[in-house]
Amino acid sequence: MDRLVNTVRPYAWGSTTAIPELLGEEPTGSPQAELWMGAHPGAPSRIDRGDGPRPLTDVIAADPAGELGAPSVEAFGPTLPFLFKVLAAAVPLSVQVHPDRQQARDGFAAEEAAGIPLGARHRNYKDDNHKPELLCALTPFEGFCGFRHADEAAEIFAGLEVDGLKPYADLLHAHPEGDALREVLTAVLTADRHEIAETVSEAAVAAERLGAGDGPHAAAYAAAARAAHHHPGDPGLLAVLLLHHVVLQPGEALYLGAGVPHVYLSGLGVELMANSDNVLRCGFTPKHVDVPELLRVVRFEPGDPAVLRPEAGEDEVEVYTTPVDEFQLSRHVIPAAAAPRTLPAHVAQILLCTQGEVTLRDADGAELRLASGQSAYIRADVTVRAEGEGTLFRAAAAVTPR
Repeated sequence: MDRLVNTVRPYAWGSTTAIPELLGEEPTGSPQAELWMGAHPGAPSRIDRGDGPRPLTDVIAADPAGELGAPSVEAFGPTLPFLFKVLAAAVPLSVQVHPDRQQARDGFAAEEAAGIPLGARHRNYKDDNHKPELLCALTPFEGFCGFRHADEAAEIFAGLEVDGLKPYADLLHAHPEGDALREVLTAVLTADRHEIAETVSEAAVAAERLGAGDGPHAAAYAAAARAAHHHPGDPGLLAVLLLHHVVLQPGEALYLGAGVPHVYLSGLGVELMANSDNVLRCGFTPKHVDVPELLRVVRFEPGDPAVLRPEAGEDEVEVYTTPVDEFQLSRHVIPAAAAPRTLPAHVAQILLCTQGEVTLRDADGAELRLASGQSAYIRADVTVRAEGEGTLFRAAAAVTPR
């Protein structure tokens, strides 16, 4: 068992208070957007086994099978296959999508062959991995995710009564919906920014007005207007109007597969994803937007957002089931005076306490206490029991023991 020392990413959209409150620390006054737990080379956690703090990447590289477990190494190679985060949004993130595995491999290889530096502003692919992700709310968490059906999106656009939006509403009615959504998003992203600015501004004003009413889409209009306030004139406003408005309650989660456009607006949550940092943006950002590559990656498939609620598993564990093997998230709500709860072993796991205090004990009797916001790395061959009074999230690869 190793206590993790983690890096906080100070992205501008982050909350100044949410992560400090989780950690029981005084706010610094600066944004604290993401707390990274894991072995991503961009910000690996650190552990100390008596020889000084070392990056978790180095520890795993020295003994992949011992640290990760043979099933994980066989399935995903000698690296931790997931990245675990606490995410705290105070203002909207960029509207974005993530590539599938083949798209990431092809894109990364092409940019490497072209000699584009990893830190270059116009670089799309930071690694060659896909990035499916799961966001589980710790507080009410708001965002937009996944395409609406084209007729509903047309209704949203038409309801704003902005002349510049009428061609988009007509397009949404005139084609099969997958093609229609592609045409509209393409038109929005390729329009001249100066020419579309007035339409975007009028749409933002109309969305704010309608959001203050009680119409069937009032909540979505209000959320879009708030987002537009942080990014005035950005055509990302029109992109989010194509998407479902989602508000997660604590304990609910959202699964995002490859090619699903989404934007997080506000809230605190835990986020678990494949070990990647690949993002393609399409709005609400001053960063690089590669429209052709974005359109290659986006899946224009309307449907309901994949909102998940935990399923009851063995030993009172709650499991969030997803279609990927790189990660599985489970939640252990441990009441006071409950019997110690044994956590599965055979692959590496990261444990995060989000409420109360939980004590971990291994088979040799060693103890590690986790307070709110603290986390631990457990290598594959270590079995631990958890007790106390608190909430513990467990991240691990979803592979079975041999």
